Amino acid sequence: MPKTKTLPYLEALFSVIVWGASFIATKIAVGQVSPVAVVWIRFSIGLPILFLAVFMRRQFALPKKDEWLYFALLGFIGIAFHQWLQSNGLITAQATTTAWIITTTPAFIAALGWLVLKEKLTAVQFFGIALATLGVLVVVGKGNPASLAAGKFGAIGDLLILISALNWAVFSTLSRRGLRERPSAMLTLWVMTFGWLFTSVAFFASRGYAEIPALDSRGWQALIYLGVFTTGLAYIAWFDALAQLPAAQTGAFLFIEPLSSMAVAAVVLNEAVTLASVFGGAVIILGIWLVNRKG
Repeated sequence: MPKTKTLPYLEALFSVIVWGASFIATKIAVGQVSPVAVVWIRFSIGLPILFLAVFMRRQFALPKKDEWLYFALLGFIGIAFHQWLQSNGLITAQATTTAWIITTTPAFIAALGWLVLKEKLTAVQFFGIALATLGVLVVVGKGNPASLAAGKFGAIGDLLILISALNWAVFSTLSRRGLRERPSAMLTLWVMTFGWLFTSVAFFASRGYAEIPALDSRGWQALIYLGVFTTGLAYIAWFDALAQLPAAQTGAFLFIEPLSSMAVAAVVLNEAVTLASVFGGAVIILGIWLVNRKG
């Protein structure tokens, strides 16, 4: 590894490990307060860090006149609705299962690109999507195909997490135009800001602020982790890595995310590392690798 590339590689590794552990922190937090409160507090902590980073890098700018509605749409889909799905899903879904399901997002992106944008998919990529789907079924069915055949798709949280993976694919597809015209950190800042504003409406309308006293030290530790590390520092590090490494190399680090979740969940939440989750996860990773394989 060239010396000049050491820092961006470490930044990419830092980001995916932090994001992998975020599912465990979210699961702890939603055990004490509502999902809306978790999302609002998390972004209330993380947004100032992102604002500071963008200002220090002299990348801050107001959206153009025709961008306000676009950023608002992305903020609703990619932040408010997406985080609502994941936070509610983690009430019943295991953190490890969640991480493996989220890994299928590139397959959804490829499928949407084929269906909506008329992008070509090879036979190998179609096979990769099928493999990733099979891996999800193994993970949520906990290795018991009979339960899936009977129409039981794991916990209700598993289904919400799967919808969140599809939702993130929709968000990523819609974000392509903005990423071509704006720095990624700038786009993310405004998308998160609008998402936080939408969540604020739900937070105050449901009197979520009344739940805050219910948080104990463990709950606050989880929320501070989500705000400072997951929403703030990890995104900054990821953007630094993206600016210095090829997208394919940076994206490959995302395969580490579910492994981070599995390790942290085993230690913090005592979630069992089962053969079904390991095998299903391996099948998902193989499928996603085939989807992103060039040539």
